[in-house]
Amino acid sequence: MDLSPLGHAALAAREGCRLRAYRDSVGVWTIGRGHTSAAGPPAVTEGLTLTQAEADALFAADLAPYVAAVRAALAKPVPQPFFDACCSLGFNIGQANVAQSAVVRRANAGDLPRAVDAFLLWDRPAAIRARRQGERDQAALPAYGTVYARRGDPSPVRALEGSIPAAPERPDPLAPMTGTANAASESWWLRLRDAIRHNMQTGA
Repeated sequence: MDLSPLGHAALAAREGCRLRAYRDSVGVWTIGRGHTSAAGPPAVTEGLTLTQAEADALFAADLAPYVAAVRAALAKPVPQPFFDACCSLGFNIGQANVAQSAVVRRANAGDLPRAVDAFLLWDRPAAIRARRQGERDQAALPAYGTVYARRGDPSPVRALEGSIPAAPERPDPLAPMTGTANAASESWWLRLRDAIRHNMQTGA
C-alpha cells in the first residue's frame, strides 16, 4: 500500500508551504512543507528559497521514509484513508512514535474503531487539535469521498493533477532543478532527480 494522491494532498494542505526559509515555533530553520536540516539535504539556512517544484520534490523525498515506516508497522490490511491518515500522523509525530502508537497497536489487533479514536491521543499542543481531528475523520472513512485537512475547514481537499506522490510513477517526472538555492543545494536537486529516475527504472 502507498500514499494515495488524495492522502498526499491532505497532508500537503496540513503542512502548508513556504518557499523562503523561516524559523518555526521553536526557532528551527524550516522551508517548504516542514523541511528542516535534520531531515537531510538541503541544509536550511537564512535566505534559502525554493521554487514550488523544488518544494514539492523535497516534500516527496522527505515523506517517503514515513510512508515506508507506516507500511512496515501495519501488520493487517487497512482502508486507504486509514493508511493515509497514519502517514500524516507519522510525518507530524515521527516514525518511531507512530510505529509504537495506540493507533497502530489497535489496528494490528483488528480493532479499527478504537484505532481511529486513538488519533486524538496526540492532540497537544492545542494548535494541533484541528489537524488531529481531521486525520481522525479521514481514518474513519471506509473509502474516499470527501476529506478535510482539518476539522472545521471550509473546503475539502482535492488531489491536484500533477502532484508528486511519495513513490513517483510517471517517467522522467522532474526536470533539472534551478532557483536560488546555493550550489550545494543545486547539486542535491540533481541527485534527487537521478534517484527518482533510478527507483522508477528498478521498481524500488
